[in-house]
Amino acid sequence: MLELRALSKTYGQHRHVLTDLSYLVKTGEFVAIMGDSGVGKSTLLNLIAGLDAPDSGQIWVDGVNMSELDDDAATALRRRSMGFVFQAFHVLPHLTLEQNIALPLLLNGKTAERATQMLDAVGLPGRGRDFPRQLSGGELQRVAIARALVHQPALILADEPTGNLDPDTAHGILNLLRSEIKNNNASAVMVTHSHAAAEFADRTLILSKEGLREA
Repeated sequence: MLELRALSKTYGQHRHVLTDLSYLVKTGEFVAIMGDSGVGKSTLLNLIAGLDAPDSGQIWVDGVNMSELDDDAATALRRRSMGFVFQAFHVLPHLTLEQNIALPLLLNGKTAERATQMLDAVGLPGRGRDFPRQLSGGELQRVAIARALVHQPALILADEPTGNLDPDTAHGILNLLRSEIKNNNASAVMVTHSHAAAEFADRTLILSKEGLREA
């Protein structure tokens, strides 16, 4: 589903974040990536998503080489096949919670019915007409997770998806994430500092300056 081929990324002249990184994430596989701050975990997710470009190497998503796509084609692939959970949430303040969650469905020409189901699934039943300003950080994170999963994407990218959640809520969210991956035969890459969160993944990798290795 996701293949990284000799991926490298440098910022400025001397900050080598990723060097000659290669890895294969199989269809249906849930991978957690851990590592020290500043080693490039979030950068890696941004590269996979096509939000940033590598200096060299290739990223293949669902059999498509991302580097060969123009902006419109890359946007269409992200919209159709990917779901994102960002640390900053990126929930749109002028939309209700239900409208935020339904956005990927509408952009893909689907009905918004599943938005209500996902709101319930992340523990926010009956809150669909609320606005983001009425929510705590943890609740906003759950809205972002619901939005990432609602259109049943083939590839889920999650950057610290439980960072603002208490342990019980985090456990439920990770169970939901794993269930969606397995039920939809999707793949997922989750960046986390939490060993408890990583236990929900099929495998855990450590990212360092030397590359990726099994934990």
